[in-house]
Amino acid sequence: MSLSAPSTQHPSHNDIPDPAPPQHPQSGLKGILLPVAVVLAIGTIFVSVYLAAFHAPEPHDLPVAAVGTSQEAHRLQGALDSGLPGGFDVRPYVDESAARDAIAHRRVYAAYLPGYLPGGGHGDPRLLYAGANGASVTGTLTGAFGHVAGAGGHRLAQEDVLPASSGDTRGLSIFYAAFGLVLAGYLFGIMTYQAAPALRFWQRMASLALFGVLGGIVITLIAGSAGFGALPGSFVGIAGTIALMAMAAGGATMVFIRWTGPAGAGLASVVLLTLGNSTSGGVMPAAYLPAWLHPLSGVLPVGAGVRALQGLAYFHHDGLARGIATLAAWIIVCAALLRLRDARAERALAS
Repeated sequence: MSLSAPSTQHPSHNDIPDPAPPQHPQSGLKGILLPVAVVLAIGTIFVSVYLAAFHAPEPHDLPVAAVGTSQEAHRLQGALDSGLPGGFDVRPYVDESAARDAIAHRRVYAAYLPGYLPGGGHGDPRLLYAGANGASVTGTLTGAFGHVAGAGGHRLAQEDVLPASSGDTRGLSIFYAAFGLVLAGYLFGIMTYQAAPALRFWQRMASLALFGVLGGIVITLIAGSAGFGALPGSFVGIAGTIALMAMAAGGATMVFIRWTGPAGAGLASVVLLTLGNSTSGGVMPAAYLPAWLHPLSGVLPVGAGVRALQGLAYFHHDGLARGIATLAAWIIVCAALLRLRDARAERALAS
């Protein structure tokens, strides 16, 4: 009677599943305390970051225009600094037309025009601003410049040269759409490993792309002219930008979970939902953020996407190119990290 030798054939690449991160069930005291500690830590970070960003927001070097000479701009800078030191960066513009163009492209957030009278002397000054920047920014500008005009014995005339959409009277719709989108991306990143732990890399990337494209279309239909009318602009451009945001958020969550296991969900929530949304610029511009949060606004997916969406909707594509490049970089890097992790798992199974 002969015995066959045991097979030494290793599994091929096509036989190797794409496993979910290993689970580590805990019981006893550790199982009781660990969820409490993790969730309280995440909640504490959330509250601390949002309070730091929004409990008493003030601008820091918010760019504004002064129509006139550089001497007049210098005087206006001194007057604004007396009420809010370091709050504004006054830039001289030669005429009203140039200042209006700067507001339309969001190079500045407002323009102050002294009230010259034809026969000499000064009348009431005017303030040009873009209501599309949101009610918080408008309140800051009208309050600060109203104080300057009042100190000179004048009343400040105001003109909203770029109002928010009639479906977005408070200028917050982009922020809420972005918040919901990033939350959806976060949940997608978690569920893709829970619902389909054995998907191969290319299948998971196809699922991520499908999620992004459908999310972009659905949200644009809801928030755009076909829905609430809160997000004006090109349907294709807005849907495409939203799709990139969804893929970046979903991909980042997948990377956290794939590389760190159960801790990944918590880490992703801190980076995307807490730091990302608080620094997005959807509530008020990055110039209002504390110095330690300000750099995150342009590099995290939420801030890059929000700036691009605002540019598409109102500000002549301001921030669009940089936003698309940033989101594309996130997607590419996340895909590379996921492929690397899967390749390591394949080698481990084959050894």
